[in-house]
Amino acid sequence: MMKIKHILPFIVLSILFTSCIPNKDLVYLQNPKKDNQAIEVNAAASKPYRVQTNDILNISIKALDQKLVEMFNPSTSQNQSANQVSPQNLYFNGFSVDDHGNIRIPVLGEVNVMGYTVEEIRETIEKRLLDEYFKYESRIFVTVKLAGLRYTVNGEIGSPGTNVLYQDKATIMEAIANSGDITLTGDRKNVQIIRKYPHGFETYTINLTEASAIESPYFYLQPNDYIYIKPLKQKSWGTGTTGVQTISTIITALSLITTTILLTRNL
Repeated sequence: MMKIKHILPFIVLSILFTSCIPNKDLVYLQNPKKDNQAIEVNAAASKPYRVQTNDILNISIKALDQKLVEMFNPSTSQNQSANQVSPQNLYFNGFSVDDHGNIRIPVLGEVNVMGYTVEEIRETIEKRLLDEYFKYESRIFVTVKLAGLRYTVNGEIGSPGTNVLYQDKATIMEAIANSGDITLTGDRKNVQIIRKYPHGFETYTINLTEASAIESPYFYLQPNDYIYIKPLKQKSWGTGTTGVQTISTIITALSLITTTILLTRNL
């Protein structure tokens, strides 16, 4: 019994230190050097996105006389407000890229957009309209945008599921913040990103606790990214994630052991 009393404090301290999640595992974008030197964005990340299959494009065609271009705009022809934007409207009224990399625009027919940027697609559509249907004096104005950045996040996150960010560019930090942040038991050092490419899917890992994550080409989202937050090992131990929780668990366990010993002796 005396040996147990001597060993017990060491056991308690060991459990306390190993089960608690250190602060360095919870803070984002840490800079251990503590310098103010600017971190450059990866050149690959700053390049414009190139459209792939299953992407949805939002295309708007305008002119001095809007009636002339109504037939090219399916959403306006159905008397829907231009400001009425929702995932449902974009899905039904947007232009989906098929397996061959084409979209179908009323009157114009099929337009290949696979591997092009939205700016290149805009130029292509504008050129065809001017070459085949309108004169320069019509003042054709074409807008092409991705129908939001759709991504899915799962694992140790506040609100798992699929979300859409309506902006041209977004970082993984924005996606996580928009999904309720990583939980206390989420592994910020090994965040997995599954990204779609024309040749298939590839998996990457990014450490969000280091400031150098900004340099990663995967710091910026791409449409249809899948983000998975792994759990920390402390979650499976069940001893608590903070010092208070761990101490409470230890006290409860010790109370149970003591009660059991006393009851056994009295039998």
